[in-house]
Amino acid sequence: MKHIRSIITLGCLAAMAATSGAQGLRPGSGITDIMRAGPRLGPPAARAPAAPAAAPVQRSAEYIVALVNSEPITNTEVQSRVTRLLRENADAERVPRAELTRLVLERLISERAQLQVAKENGIKVDEVAIDQAEQTVARQNEISLVELRRRVAAEGIAAVKNAALQNLNLAQVLVALPENATDAQVAAAQKKAQGIAERARSGEDFAKLVRETSDSPDRANGGAIGMRSADRYPPLFVDAVQSTAVNGIAGPVRSSAGFHVLKVLAKAQIGSLDATVTQTQVRHILLLNDPKRTTAQAVAQLAEFKRRLQAGTAEFAGLARDNSQDASAKEGGDLGWSRPGQFVPEFEEAMDRLAPGQISDPVVSRFGVHLIQVVSRRDAKLSQSEQREAARNVLREQRIEEAFTTWVQEVRARAYVEYRDPPQS
Repeated sequence: MKHIRSIITLGCLAAMAATSGAQGLRPGSGITDIMRAGPRLGPPAARAPAAPAAAPVQRSAEYIVALVNSEPITNTEVQSRVTRLLRENADAERVPRAELTRLVLERLISERAQLQVAKENGIKVDEVAIDQAEQTVARQNEISLVELRRRVAAEGIAAVKNAALQNLNLAQVLVALPENATDAQVAAAQKKAQGIAERARSGEDFAKLVRETSDSPDRANGGAIGMRSADRYPPLFVDAVQSTAVNGIAGPVRSSAGFHVLKVLAKAQIGSLDATVTQTQVRHILLLNDPKRTTAQAVAQLAEFKRRLQAGTAEFAGLARDNSQDASAKEGGDLGWSRPGQFVPEFEEAMDRLAPGQISDPVVSRFGVHLIQVVSRRDAKLSQSEQREAARNVLREQRIEEAFTTWVQEVRARAYVEYRDPPQS
């Protein structure tokens, strides 16, 4: 778990270093993403010849293989990561063991150097924020928290971006699978999903199928996820609908959550005259980060507000006016109509999962803790200026990714690394 939380912390650090419109990170899946580690290793530091031993000695598997600014990396750390890669990633099996070990060591060195820089600069990520970041990344990629942790343990996190400047509105039916599903359970779920896809292709009302058969929380919206740029959808979904026309059905496609049947509700290239997005009218209560109040205390306070709202003993606008710590307080927390990409990812991801009238659990962002309520939604055409801004946002995200990659390489280059005995299995 320590490694997993370190990787999530690095993801949070990347988001904190980016602009307020930055997208969340998503787990990578290829060996090239896993091993994107910067400069190649040089030879181990020169050492004086060891005195001849009287007899061979069985050495311990636990020893230091490298020092990163005097902080050790052990052989056990390297071999544990190598073992996970070989167990969980088929691509890793095609890499010679010695090369894989070398790449893993360099990856660990890069990670250790980044965490050291964060510590030196006093950057701390609250435990509550890390927990929520895990949940957010898992939901964005349609995988369970257990599956996310498995992938992070095996791979680390790499940013995945879809370069297409395209807006999509998809609806889904999810046939869920339990953790560690048996072959029989997988076969039954796949058969059910295929039957649903066939019914949808034969002309049955998709929203009705969603209400009757879907295991997804968005079934209340007829399964509609909302118009947003392609890079804000799971890559699995984007790949599945690339050649699917509007009103067409794709799938079922398999994720760790289960089988998804997808309907393309709309497609629009950013910059086209008919480009539309799903706008959300939303309000919130924000408790800012405060040295006198921990994140956990702010979460508890907003959870109490939610209980009062659900019990009918309080009104959202009144609580916002009395307690919210941003400029929207005087408007009862109203943030007006928003379009995709307008808010920070942690806020927007929680907002997108709400049906009109629903209230979120407390949401931790880089600004503080929010209680969010969606008031209404509508589809609206983008003006030319809004389309240009959307295109600029996508390009800005790409530049942020490039800048962060450069920063990682610079941190690695500045780190003093002393190579000791090479890793051995």
